Amino acid sequence: MHNINPSIKAGTVTLAAIVIAFLFDPLALLLYIGWTIAVTLLFGKVQIRKYLLYLLPFTLFAIGMLVSTLLFAKTPENPSVTQQFLFWDLPRETVQNALALAIRVFSYSTLSLLFVLTTDKVAFILSLIQQCRVSPKLAYGILAGYRFLPLLKDELTTIRSAHLIRGAKTNTSKFSRYKQYTIPLLASAIRKAERTAIAMESKGFTGERDRTFYRTYHTSWIDWIFAAVMLGAIVLCIIVSKSFQ
Repeated sequence: MHNINPSIKAGTVTLAAIVIAFLFDPLALLLYIGWTIAVTLLFGKVQIRKYLLYLLPFTLFAIGMLVSTLLFAKTPENPSVTQQFLFWDLPRETVQNALALAIRVFSYSTLSLLFVLTTDKVAFILSLIQQCRVSPKLAYGILAGYRFLPLLKDELTTIRSAHLIRGAKTNTSKFSRYKQYTIPLLASAIRKAERTAIAMESKGFTGERDRTFYRTYHTSWIDWIFAAVMLGAIVLCIIVSKSFQ
């Protein structure tokens, strides 16, 4: 999974998400969720504990989506067929729609984790430039911004410590304290951005497409097999679900 071309992987996940958006069969969605989790854990070199920890917030969100849909869904006045769900007798269509919506949200999370946990961020950016012909200025700008996020967090900690050492007031409200950090944090971010721009110019970065890369990425037959298997699994899950109905 880690050796799959990131652009092919991103395109496959995007197409799978589009197909799932039009799928309302809960059983087919559950089968594809199981398939996605199995592929991620077996071929992605991902620890089960780490995977479950990342999956927990999405699980809670899907449960909340299920309960809210059941509570606030518009039900017909005289439903012909009812189905008991937990402690409620609800129309079957309402239960199926609520389950399909919640499971679809959960399936999006498993697809997202498959991509995020098995893809290197730098490799993804370079692949976008080389395979998808994305502008290097845009791609490297996104990469630089992504790398700045943890630096800004460390800078905020440094500024807070400097204020405490210099006896700044700490009994103010939380909003006022963060307001004091805004200007120093903004100034530090501007300085880091200027240093990064000067460093890129000194190394000959002009934003042109015709340039050499230290790391090059290519597509192979393994990448296309991955795409075909992941998209074909959706069709297989639909067929298996129809056979049980």
